[in-house]
Amino acid sequence: MKSILKWLFIIGGVFLVLIIAAVLIIPQFVDVKKYKPIIEQKVVEATGRSFTFGDDIDVSVFPWVGVKLTDLQLGNPVGYNEKSMVSVKNFEVRLKVMPLLSKRIEVKTFVLDGPVIYLEKLKNGKANWQGIGAKQEKKAVAEKKTEKPSSEKGLPIAALQVDKFSITNGQMIYVDQGTNVKKQISDLNLNLENISLENPIGISFAAMIDGKPVSLKGTAGPIGKEPGKGTMAIDVVVKALEELEITLKGNIIDSLTSQSFDLELNIPSFSPRKLLAALDQKFPVQTKDPKVLDALSLKTRLKGNPASVSLSEGQLQLDDSKLIFSASAKEFLKPNLKFDLKLDEIDLDRYLPEPTAKQETTQAAGTTPAKKTDYGPLRKLVLDGKVKVGKLKAHGAIVEKVDVHILAKNGIVTIDPLGLNLYQGSVASKLVLNVQKNDPQTKVTIDAKGIQAGPLMKDALQKELIEGTLQTKAELSMTGETPDMIKQTLTGQGELLFTDGAIIGIDLAGMVRNVKGKFGAGEQVTEKPKTDFAELKIPFTAKNGLINTDGTSLMSPLVRVIATGDVNLVKELLDLRVEPKFVATLKGQGDEKQRSGFMVPVLITGDFASPKIRPDLAGMIGGQGLPSTEGLKQVLGTKVDSKEKIESVKEDVTKQIKGLLPGFTK
Repeated sequence: MKSILKWLFIIGGVFLVLIIAAVLIIPQFVDVKKYKPIIEQKVVEATGRSFTFGDDIDVSVFPWVGVKLTDLQLGNPVGYNEKSMVSVKNFEVRLKVMPLLSKRIEVKTFVLDGPVIYLEKLKNGKANWQGIGAKQEKKAVAEKKTEKPSSEKGLPIAALQVDKFSITNGQMIYVDQGTNVKKQISDLNLNLENISLENPIGISFAAMIDGKPVSLKGTAGPIGKEPGKGTMAIDVVVKALEELEITLKGNIIDSLTSQSFDLELNIPSFSPRKLLAALDQKFPVQTKDPKVLDALSLKTRLKGNPASVSLSEGQLQLDDSKLIFSASAKEFLKPNLKFDLKLDEIDLDRYLPEPTAKQETTQAAGTTPAKKTDYGPLRKLVLDGKVKVGKLKAHGAIVEKVDVHILAKNGIVTIDPLGLNLYQGSVASKLVLNVQKNDPQTKVTIDAKGIQAGPLMKDALQKELIEGTLQTKAELSMTGETPDMIKQTLTGQGELLFTDGAIIGIDLAGMVRNVKGKFGAGEQVTEKPKTDFAELKIPFTAKNGLINTDGTSLMSPLVRVIATGDVNLVKELLDLRVEPKFVATLKGQGDEKQRSGFMVPVLITGDFASPKIRPDLAGMIGGQGLPSTEGLKQVLGTKVDSKEKIESVKEDVTKQIKGLLPGFTK
């Protein structure tokens, strides 16, 4: 037995000496350069392209199997600008031998230095990367059809360890001759640290993209012995152009099966304006305030899989506005969406562009035929969205406590509630849009109360037209999407009620005061003209674009006004009769007693662009478009004896009426 063991040790020792001798002696005496043409030919056969590498070849066998090559060149087909499609200055790889026996791969070095990849597309659309290895691909497909399915799971290795993996001084150039586009990535450096199956892999990447710096740093992994299964953590930071930073942290779960992810996205504040400037790009929108869109940050959590995606714990900061949000999407072919947005405040006027003369002319002309809207996507959409805004300014008007809930299903979109606070008042509305048919049908209900009309008009229209507290209720329906269709189908009813207010620009009391001044019974008034009223009520009904305003009335200390008639939205025609009654009193608001006075009925007819305003001669006292002498006596409350004074008063009244009613004639 001892002799057998002795001989086994002797034989083993001999083999060990032979192996060591082979490892140490073979590289010294074997000329590996003579295999260079064979290697080059094999690559040519595999790729279908020319291939060469330099004569400086270094090969080692033990303890590391290694090879070092220089000046590798993979050629381009004929007709392209560059001779080589891929070139590498230096390539080195060193692999440990003994661990291979137990399916353990240990790599000491993998270095790719100075790689250059040149991608080019000709004007005819043919690209230099097309057709590489075509013969080998056909052969692989044929072999795949005959091979038996493998029952092995996971990697065919037990462990992986790479000490150094780096790509240095890389370049990638893309040229499209057809579009005359050239893009370049230069100074590319990639380092991977601690590569293994069990531990996170360190990643460090930096490059210049068209001369602009981009970098990525962080960790990913562990990959595990069965890549694509289990949880792989990632924690990376991307930086671009010294302006933008993106942090992504979380887990990718079963990337080959469930393909789920749970990630936290964080983008610290950056300037979109400076980012585009760094890209040498013109800012796409011209805002009224050039200082907006200068600070943007985003933070949210993303979870999802191929069937659904959700955003939660979202925070977006845009300049001075902060948005808290959550959202989800599933059934992407519909899609089925849900969101909840809460915005503290925003001034939209700062973000809107200044209207140009060309835009205003185009909008006014309205000659471009509208393209028919495809409501197919809206019919499939399922939506449940909530929006709340603390304070919003748009077109000068300020809105507060906006509360909107949008539901959409089977082609019916419902907005309920559509509530907001507006100038010390409130608005509660509901809107239903039905797009189940080709022409959309819309129903709107409005209930507003306590709105201060004066500040609203001044901010929204930059005009002072009316003051007072507004209350309104209305129910309207319409069909169609174009203004013409909406006007033709507008149907419903409602009422506008102004209380304790004034009509700006008209001073009926001042007219009488000035008339009295002619007789020494009053004093001249130089303040901005206005007519106070206790109540202005405008009820209306609409049917197929014809609006009837019968019952419109105004009550003020000096005048009672009743208006009747129609407004035809389709033909844009007016047919109104305004009947004011000047009363012989200057008592305050709320006087409802019948007073004697004179009537000045006015007819308003014609189209919207140039209405005709004229007195109703048949309904006027005095018959000449002016009050009679007796009427003046009642208004003035005094005895008038002088004909000259009467004529002077009549002339003043005529001027006042002309100033109030353009187009008025005696």
